[in-house]
Amino acid sequence: MTTPVEATLAYAEQFHQEDEVLHAARQRGLEMGAPPILPGGGAALCFLATVLNAKSVVEIGTGCGVSGLWLLRGMRPDGTLTSVDVEPEHQRLARHAFTEAGFSGSRVRLITGRALDVLPRLSDGGYDMVFADGAKREYTDYLAEAVRLLRVGGVVAFDNMLWHNRVADPTQRDTDTVALREVGKLVQADDRLRSVLMPLGDGLLAAVKIAD
Repeated sequence: MTTPVEATLAYAEQFHQEDEVLHAARQRGLEMGAPPILPGGGAALCFLATVLNAKSVVEIGTGCGVSGLWLLRGMRPDGTLTSVDVEPEHQRLARHAFTEAGFSGSRVRLITGRALDVLPRLSDGGYDMVFADGAKREYTDYLAEAVRLLRVGGVVAFDNMLWHNRVADPTQRDTDTVALREVGKLVQADDRLRSVLMPLGDGLLAAVKIAD
């Protein structure tokens, strides 16, 4: 039997409908073993990119393009999404999704490689937003890079911050869950950041950089 809390969360998630392009990209991601951000989290990314009037966004974990589509739809028409992933086939499918959605190739820069190898090569303070949906055990390292990459007023966002209801359960001590709890604590303790944890999708943690 569905509880009132479960019904409310389902209502919030279903509030955000995906079109055919997003649905197709989602199906390809699931088939490829790259589960994408859920619609509620995706809508939040689009909202944040819109509020920021984002021109330069970094995405850690391209997947098959679902989160990239949400981000691009919120960014400025002249904005560029830089997306990093270790799987070239995933990025090929993401490129297909972006083209299908009508975004020109100049709007997206796909870089194949480990995020922690690629991010140090990107410019300090050069980005409006950083979105992380890569290896959970690397989230604390992504945070350090994101704070460096963001301009003051820019936003970093992390997906899966509730991690299938595991993060809130103190008995869960697997490596990924512990890493997610740790990045949450680091964000809370960082005086340069002001944060919010949204129970959309599998949990989206967003923080605005208020100082260098």
